[in-house]
Amino acid sequence: MLRPAVLGLSLWALLHLGTGAPLCLSQQLRMKGDYVLGGLFPLGEAEEAGLRSRTRPSSPVCTRFSSNGLLWALAMKVAVEEINNKSDLLPGLRLGYDLFDTCSEPVVAMKPSLMFLAKAGSRDIAAYCNYTQYQPRVLAVIGPHSSELAMVTGKFFSFFLMPQVSYGASMELLSARETFPSFFRTVPSDRVQLTAAAELLQEFGWNWVAALGSDDEYGRQGLSIFSALAAARGICIAHEGLVPLPRANSPLLGKVQEVLHQVNQSSVQVVLLFASARAAHALFSYSISSKLSRKVWVASEAWLTSDLVMGLPGMAQVGTVLGFLQRGAQLHKFSQYVKTRLALAADPVFCATLGEREQGLEEDVVGRRCPQCDCITLQNVSAGLNHHQTFSVYAAVYSVAQALHNTLQCNASGCPVQDPVKPWQLLDNMYNLTFHAGGLTPRFNSSGNVDMEYDLKLWVWQGSVPRLHDVGRFNGSLRTERLKIRWHTSDNQKPVSRCSRRCQEGQVRRVKGFHSCCYDCVDCEAGSYRQNPDDIACPFCGQDEWSPERSTRCFRRRSRFLAWGEPAVLLLLLLLSLALGLVLAALGLFVHHRDSPLVQASGGPLACFGLVCLGLVCLSVLLFPGQPSPARCLAQQPLSHLPLTGCLSTLFLQAAEIFVESELPLSWADRLSGCLRGPWAWLVVLLAMLVEVALCTWYLVAFPPEVVTDWHMLPTEALVHCRTRSWVSFGLVHATNATLAFLCFLGTFLVQSRPGRYNRARGLTFAMLAYFITWVSFVPLLANVQVVLRPAVQMGALLLCVLGILAAFHLPRCYLLVRQPELNTPEFFLGRGPGDARDRNDGDTGNQGKHE
Repeated sequence: MLRPAVLGLSLWALLHLGTGAPLCLSQQLRMKGDYVLGGLFPLGEAEEAGLRSRTRPSSPVCTRFSSNGLLWALAMKVAVEEINNKSDLLPGLRLGYDLFDTCSEPVVAMKPSLMFLAKAGSRDIAAYCNYTQYQPRVLAVIGPHSSELAMVTGKFFSFFLMPQVSYGASMELLSARETFPSFFRTVPSDRVQLTAAAELLQEFGWNWVAALGSDDEYGRQGLSIFSALAAARGICIAHEGLVPLPRANSPLLGKVQEVLHQVNQSSVQVVLLFASARAAHALFSYSISSKLSRKVWVASEAWLTSDLVMGLPGMAQVGTVLGFLQRGAQLHKFSQYVKTRLALAADPVFCATLGEREQGLEEDVVGRRCPQCDCITLQNVSAGLNHHQTFSVYAAVYSVAQALHNTLQCNASGCPVQDPVKPWQLLDNMYNLTFHAGGLTPRFNSSGNVDMEYDLKLWVWQGSVPRLHDVGRFNGSLRTERLKIRWHTSDNQKPVSRCSRRCQEGQVRRVKGFHSCCYDCVDCEAGSYRQNPDDIACPFCGQDEWSPERSTRCFRRRSRFLAWGEPAVLLLLLLLSLALGLVLAALGLFVHHRDSPLVQASGGPLACFGLVCLGLVCLSVLLFPGQPSPARCLAQQPLSHLPLTGCLSTLFLQAAEIFVESELPLSWADRLSGCLRGPWAWLVVLLAMLVEVALCTWYLVAFPPEVVTDWHMLPTEALVHCRTRSWVSFGLVHATNATLAFLCFLGTFLVQSRPGRYNRARGLTFAMLAYFITWVSFVPLLANVQVVLRPAVQMGALLLCVLGILAAFHLPRCYLLVRQPELNTPEFFLGRGPGDARDRNDGDTGNQGKHE
């Protein structure tokens, strides 16, 4: 009775689907039951996936449709429906399912994972000290399909001890029970597949191969396992590299080009490519466009049957492709089930009732489960109906059902245990579980893996897409049918892949692994060289020698220091000439007009002494360039900072005099002004310089700078420089000058000049600002610049400090002496006019009123 109805429905569906009408497959991804199983399937793919392109914690948009993901989801549905109709498995109970799209991205898979762990009947996860009595929405999770996603979800579910059975994650690391105690899989681990690949290479005598992997955990761990397996079998790996995954803003082409160029350079004829489908697609896309030589490609299961790789235009030109696929049972009724589901999805009446019956709490969070699934035809999925992983999904569902059957102590009459089963209770019965699925009897071992046979597959081109032909089998040992293999060579002869090339100049032989069957030619790194053609290691050059990469000899290092002829030094010498010329010009003017009010107001002989000190500072910069010597290193800091102290001490006296005259009462001002001139002023200068002499002496005695030769700072030269042994003592040498400058700034910053008088405070304020800006900038610059340029930084700081003081304090006075001599009067500079006393008394009275 049912068969004619199903056939009629299928025929109607084929006619209806051809019209392109929307389906309701997205509404068939959820079904209620006594116990619900969660499902993670790659129903779609993001156009530009990856966390790097995300700027907000939102999920990527999955736009591309994955036919395999939908078929795997339907395989879970058919398994659940079969179990619900059985009387010998979970009698009287009904399983449900809740299927979500992972988009092949961990960030997308986490949202349904959180949904699965929400409390039953809600979408909230509460925080408890003990989750023993916690009943989540699902009892176990089927999926995800890839190791990359399983690494994320496996740790997450393991925290709650929720059983998770993957149908495609094969990475060996997932077998670690300490890290993934609740993870199981219905596919063997990568170690089994790689063991088969290593035996295939050994079978055909290929002991000189290249090994490539995708630049992710799956590829890196696969290469690590294969390297150990190959070494144990005497197989030499000529080149080992990683193929980058295509991501947004990633320089993919250059990296892929580099990997393939290195493979071609190694002259291997066999390449093991243990990579994801996306990485393999990127690699072959460039290989085809560049028309690289054909090779034998030993494929991993991840890309051997991938439509993304198999449908690549020009793929037939890459050579011979061999790989291993897990052997599973044939699901003969699955094709008819898919057609029936598509027919129902095209029936508006069925879709209407389904929407009312299966609406979930989470629809407003995740939206429609698979919008792309509602716009497909039977032709879109027909190619993957016999995909080898379909059985793995089917078996995963049966494993959970059998464990639940055992937990509930079910028998033919029913299930005696009535209490709801928690995920951790189910997990106890998952370990070492034997179950039945599709006529096979798989068994989980202690690591949560199953032992399955592999078929050796060969790509045979028939049209634009290859077909997979069986040419061997692996069930612990390899059996091949060589006569069925068609090689890419012109005479259909098996390719030969052995090492034979001679190392070039500057290269030495490096044995791969622990066997001497093959060797790589390795470039001698910089600092080493090849002595003889048969060397297996590069001797290092002496400390006073260097060598470039791939060198056959060493060269003597030349000394490197801040030489006189360097552009930076020449520029600083020009700056020195300018500063010294200005100092001498200002000094000449001050001496010539030594009795004028302007010079007397500037300090008279003290001003000339300050200019002499600035000239000595300029001359001290000549100690920094040239080859360092002990005497130079000892003299640099004292001879540059001691004259600067002398200059700043004269400016300090000017600032003190301005402060006394402006801020103190007249009686005090007259008394103190006399002390700030004459012999007492020279005593202040002498005391300041004695303090600086004491600091410099302590610096030279306690932490004397020394000439050192650094052999490692520069690749080809020996850096000779004065090493500062204590940066604290170096800073204290600057303490006297910094204190004097700070006191000058305090004494003049807030002082206001009286109308009709020259503003002496302004020049001092700007001079001290120039000093602070120079030396504050000097600290980070000195800390971050190359050691060889540190003397130039100190030279520049000293010269800029001198120019700042000149420009702010001395040059404006020189301008008045030359261009405006009529202002060079006692009234303008010394305040000795008729109204000065009256103005001062008025100012004092105003100040008193202000204080009152």
